Amino acid sequence: MNSNRARIQDVARVAGVSTATVSRTLSNPSVVSEATRSSVLEAVKVTGYRVNRAARNLRTQKTSAILVLIPNLSNPFFSQIISGIEQVFSRAGYSLLVADTENKSKPNFSLVDVFRDGQADGIILLDGYIPLEAITSLRGTEAEHLVIYACEWGESEGIPSIRSDNPAGARMAAEHFANLGHKTVGHVCGPAENVLTPMRRDSFLTEAKKLGMEVRDEWVFPGDFRLVTGAQAADMYMALEDKPSAIFCASDLMAIGFMKRCLSEGMRIPEDVSVIGFDDVGLAAYYHPSLTTIRQDRSQIGRVAATTLLSRLRDPSNIDPYFRHTVPVELISRESTGRFLPKV
Repeated sequence: MNSNRARIQDVARVAGVSTATVSRTLSNPSVVSEATRSSVLEAVKVTGYRVNRAARNLRTQKTSAILVLIPNLSNPFFSQIISGIEQVFSRAGYSLLVADTENKSKPNFSLVDVFRDGQADGIILLDGYIPLEAITSLRGTEAEHLVIYACEWGESEGIPSIRSDNPAGARMAAEHFANLGHKTVGHVCGPAENVLTPMRRDSFLTEAKKLGMEVRDEWVFPGDFRLVTGAQAADMYMALEDKPSAIFCASDLMAIGFMKRCLSEGMRIPEDVSVIGFDDVGLAAYYHPSLTTIRQDRSQIGRVAATTLLSRLRDPSNIDPYFRHTVPVELISRESTGRFLPKV
């Protein structure tokens, strides 16, 4: 059939169902049987029928769009989370909008405006820095439960949070160093105000001390997840007279920046210093030396966040405002860590 002229009635006739069933299948496929869903989707393919999204959105007063707010679009860490979110919502008939929160710094920015202005049906926040007042603007509105935290989170109560097991990952890093015989360790922190920073720092330092490794205040360096602060931490590290033999960085990008600067100054990795990152971004496996790191299942974080939001969109009556899901992490051992070699 000519796809420009195919109507929902044509799909219903080919599938042998009612137009109402076709509509339910295309708008909410989980409410129909697998056999009906397959029959309708095959009929859509045969007829070339395409949903008129603009008309449907006007009729339902919905946008069929989800807004994802990210703190830094240039950071490769977020790509797999977005991919996981898109996998879920594309199958459900939603489009994805992605915005950088660095461009959401206007004084009166509030999340409630996203819904009032018809920009999106739901929001996934990958940025724990969103001002509390921007979030509390949703209180008492129909959209109050249509916001989900993923990866990072803020202090606001009543918003579901999907996160990696950050404390476990930091402990894994300390255990790996201990197993390699290291006795002195340091840490390059994330941003001072980021919710992930104390979780990774404190869990690592506590576990390191528990395992008998020495940690000093001057071996804990400031950072902000970026390459440049990793390099700056390396400068501070190399200026020390007494250096720890192993460094845990709170992100892969900082770890790579740290290694790059150390290597440029003639240090050897891991012979002179072992380095562990956090995230397992794509570059980690291909840098030289390849980076030992704590892998976050970023695709799973995205999928769980999207599934949680989608269930709220479909059934607003079944909501747990304190829902929290923790995604396991794992240590990926590569070339940047090695056994402790005593100085001769």
